[in-house]
Amino acid sequence: MSITRRSFLKGLGGGLASAGLAEAIWQSPSWAYQVPAAKIKDATVTTSICPYCGVGCGLIAHSSNGRLINVEGDPDHPINQGSLCSKGQAVFQIVNNDRRLKKVMYRAPGSDRWEEKPVDWALQTLAQRIKATRDAHFIEKSPEGVTVNRTEAIASIGGAALNNEECYLISKLMRALGIVYLEHQARL
Repeated sequence: MSITRRSFLKGLGGGLASAGLAEAIWQSPSWAYQVPAAKIKDATVTTSICPYCGVGCGLIAHSSNGRLINVEGDPDHPINQGSLCSKGQAVFQIVNNDRRLKKVMYRAPGSDRWEEKPVDWALQTLAQRIKATRDAHFIEKSPEGVTVNRTEAIASIGGAALNNEECYLISKLMRALGIVYLEHQARL
């Protein structure tokens, strides 16, 4: 009797499976002692939306002691019904990443290094620069004498992770500033 490659692989697979299960079958009184407790057993459950693209897949986030411990697709969400793409599956890394920036980093014009700045300083500096740019380039009347009240030196672009309400508020703010170059990532 000759041994074929197929019969060799069948025997090898069966032998490995038997060896792997032998300890659990013959030495343990039950399977339950080998099953570890679920890490999300006592976790707080929160639903959210994936921030990566404009589809808006639903997520279920589990946290314990103020720390995110698990993220998975929401089976009750009408868009993704529990499934996630590769980017959605990596959402956990947004929060739990050693390289994540948690402070404002600023590099002065002409500088070759970054420095940490407080958030209040960053917001105030940003507001001052927006106002200075708007005031320096504000157009009150067109060359034909028509009142236009706009600035063409600032543009705004929205992202797919913004919901309708955030897009509405951003567009209202930009129009109040007189900004006419208003775009969204979905159109580009």
